[in-house]
Amino acid sequence: MPHFKTHRWTIAAGLGSLILVDLLQLMVPRVIKWAVDDLTLLRADGAVLLRHAATIAVMGVLIGLFRYIWRRCLLGNARYLEARLRERLFGHIQTLSAGYFDHTRTGELMAHATNDVQQVRMAAGMGLVALNDAVLLGAAAIGFMLYIHVQLTLYVLIPMPFIVIGARLLGRRMHQRYQQVQAAFGDMTEAMRERIAGIHIIKAHNTEAAARSAVKGASRAHVDQNMRLVGLTAFFFPFMMLMTNLSLAIVLYFGGRRTILAEITPGDLVAFISYLNLLSWPMMALGWVTNLIQRGGASLVRLQRIMARTPDIRDAPDARPLPAVTGRIAFEKVRFAYDGQGGQTVLTDLDVSVPAGHVLGLVGPPGSGKSTLLSLVPRLYDVTGGRVTVDGQDVRTVRLADLRRQVAYVPQEPFIFAGTVRDNILFGAGDEGRHDLDQILADAGLTGTVVHLPAGLETVVGERGVMLSGGQKQRIALARAFLRDAPILLLDDPISQVDTATAAVIVAALRRMAGRKTILVASHRLAAVRFADTIVSLEGGRIAEMGSHAQLMAGRGYYTRVHGLQELNHAG
Repeated sequence: MPHFKTHRWTIAAGLGSLILVDLLQLMVPRVIKWAVDDLTLLRADGAVLLRHAATIAVMGVLIGLFRYIWRRCLLGNARYLEARLRERLFGHIQTLSAGYFDHTRTGELMAHATNDVQQVRMAAGMGLVALNDAVLLGAAAIGFMLYIHVQLTLYVLIPMPFIVIGARLLGRRMHQRYQQVQAAFGDMTEAMRERIAGIHIIKAHNTEAAARSAVKGASRAHVDQNMRLVGLTAFFFPFMMLMTNLSLAIVLYFGGRRTILAEITPGDLVAFISYLNLLSWPMMALGWVTNLIQRGGASLVRLQRIMARTPDIRDAPDARPLPAVTGRIAFEKVRFAYDGQGGQTVLTDLDVSVPAGHVLGLVGPPGSGKSTLLSLVPRLYDVTGGRVTVDGQDVRTVRLADLRRQVAYVPQEPFIFAGTVRDNILFGAGDEGRHDLDQILADAGLTGTVVHLPAGLETVVGERGVMLSGGQKQRIALARAFLRDAPILLLDDPISQVDTATAAVIVAALRRMAGRKTILVASHRLAAVRFADTIVSLEGGRIAEMGSHAQLMAGRGYYTRVHGLQELNHAG
């Protein structure tokens, strides 16, 4: 409705032009009637026929002109609505919390952004046109038919109630089946997306046949749902055509008799048949608009379901601004469980304080909660219990955008966008730090790599960085974080995919940043945290040991055991 209100004059111009087209089409049979009557009564000559022909020709030109206008206004406006709705959907999706995407498939979201939005556009475009024609053109055609002969018109309209009853009975079932078709489309899109994204794994494991079978199954399910829908529409539209042809048969029989009896003129009979032909489109439009509205309605329900979802993590009503921070971080009695209290507990009663400019190392076996702890600082997830503070302020009480502006974050699995190396490094950085790009490349261990790339920083990396190795992706993600120059730096396994020499370069850069940044590093390789002011060893979401490298080495816990194994591997 806001879109229609904004573009009301465009829509009004389109509807006005559409109405003029309908009125002109209604006048054409009248001209034909006059011409036929003149011919029948032998009073037509060349001038009379030329006048009738010129009148129809002018009407044809006007019909073409106004048809262009209404198509440009109404169908063009529907395209703008489609774009606006898709942009609004994507904008809303970006506000949803990370937990939403843990349970929502990408293919389903893609189906919403493509197929569902397209169906709403069809309902708002051609659906509006079909509705106008069904009401205006249909009513006017019936009016002219009544003007010619009332009784004949009543005979012709006998099949009409059957169309209305059929549309009413089938409408609800069509709506349900459209929803099932849309859901099957989402399943099929997700099956395709997942296997295209994992094509390297599929090839490596020689499972092309299984992947093809899975996609085939999803595709067949989509076809099956469409065929169930086609079963309804395949009956509905031929049924309407049958009713139209029955009406034509009635006209030929009863109208012909009345023409013979001179109750109506031959021109009236020809005009009556022309109006019946005009009426067949509104009758079809009635079924088509039902089809479009049911499909668009099903899509709109699915879109509204997403739009109505509120993010779990958002600004509090009284959220305060967060100016530049020093970087002091504290985890106070932090507890966390995915999906709230009812999910799996990941962190339990965790207390850690990180002074500004200090480095905190996080180690522990897989699943111990290292990555989760890092994600609590920028509020990718919210704590289940306790609190996380930055400069003494609970992160849930400050503006989310201000908080995340203070944080540079490198996840365990770095994401690379399609584009160039430069685009990926500068992603989200604006103009800040661009003059230090050479130093950033050196700190991330990328200088040598960039030199050997085909086009240097302008090398196109492909979708998800397919042209890059795992280590190159990780270093690009590091460079992206370094470029932001935020006071808080969160690194999740930053050297897991690089060689020892490159790891030493990255660690040296981190040591230079210590003191002016607060750095939290989670890593399975102890070389990344050995220099940290404090190292926390997590086991089962609890702190098993905490201290400096020397203090932890004096014990016999997880840190000492892993350190010995890694030193042995390095020596080997």
